[in-house]
Amino acid sequence: MSARTKPPFRADHVGSLIRPERLVAARLGREAGAVSDEDLLRIQHDCIREVVKIQEDLGLKVCSDGEFNRQSWQSDFLLKIGNVAKTESKIRVRFHSKTGTRDSAPPSLQVVGKLSRPAPIFVDDFRFLASIAKATPKVTLPSPTVVHFRGGRNAIDRNAYPDMEEFYADLARVYREEFAGLVGVGCRYLQIDEVNLAYLCDPALRAEVVNLGEDPASLPKTYAKLINSTLTDLPADMTVAMHLCRGNFGGMWVADGGYDPIADMLFNEINVNGYFMEYDSERAGGFEPLRFLPKGKVVVLGLVTTKSPDLETKDDLKRRIEQAAKFVPLEQLALSPQCGFSSGIGGQTMTVDQEIRKLELIIETAREVWGSA
Repeated sequence: MSARTKPPFRADHVGSLIRPERLVAARLGREAGAVSDEDLLRIQHDCIREVVKIQEDLGLKVCSDGEFNRQSWQSDFLLKIGNVAKTESKIRVRFHSKTGTRDSAPPSLQVVGKLSRPAPIFVDDFRFLASIAKATPKVTLPSPTVVHFRGGRNAIDRNAYPDMEEFYADLARVYREEFAGLVGVGCRYLQIDEVNLAYLCDPALRAEVVNLGEDPASLPKTYAKLINSTLTDLPADMTVAMHLCRGNFGGMWVADGGYDPIADMLFNEINVNGYFMEYDSERAGGFEPLRFLPKGKVVVLGLVTTKSPDLETKDDLKRRIEQAAKFVPLEQLALSPQCGFSSGIGGQTMTVDQEIRKLELIIETAREVWGSA
């Protein structure tokens, strides 16, 4: 089978990696005023050099900065959008784990005025990654849908946006401006981390959306239009992937439910090249929704869990890949972890050595299934 020369690669990963203790300590020190911005950046760059080398030494064709430039996968980006602020939770979620459940009210976002991009957000971070990487550098950003989902219409200032179409247009423009900046410093592999479309497959979370005054049946179409509006005018050699996630922190997850309610729309109406899809447990449902995948797109099967240090076996991974290949050609599949290894500080469930073994397993399995990673 032919090797993939552009991303997503046969062996890929979602993006976040376990932060070294000295980086965590430096971030905490910065919050306490004991570490300067300059010292934090120096430590951050040193840690990124090390984690890029780890990825390249393993034989990955892709590398990320591990999201070492941020506190969490979402807030460091979204709170730098002009007039986006953190506010008290408007939605309640129940985190699940092997040991039980825990109710949570995650902070919501509030739009307090006209949206803007006062300055580049992750452009300098990507410029640094690209300057040290031999593998293809990838940047990950939270989906624009996050700005709306947790608060709904009532979290959007009505004086600034009496018409929601204007809100979505401005939000898409902010993302386009950031994407243009990333393209300008050489980015050709971009990933949108999308949780809300997966959440809308869960009946309990659909009920929460109704409580916010929103329509869970129409939101997927609204969000597809929003995401597509961010992706106009990208260069032809740009790969855009979407990561579908049901929540990930410290081995816990939020949503259950297969992709069936959104699969056709997801694959055929959203203008991305590839999909990183959580498939490490029964809560993601079966592979049947993959039958909607059109030619030319790739699904990266997230079969290796980041929610537990237990190592999967090659035989189990190959068996599940074979099951998926009943619904979509093997040529259009790839392999990855189901999520990042550390979505925020304190969110990992294993050691760096265990993380490396999981990545090695993905690479070895990909080589045996497709002939290359």
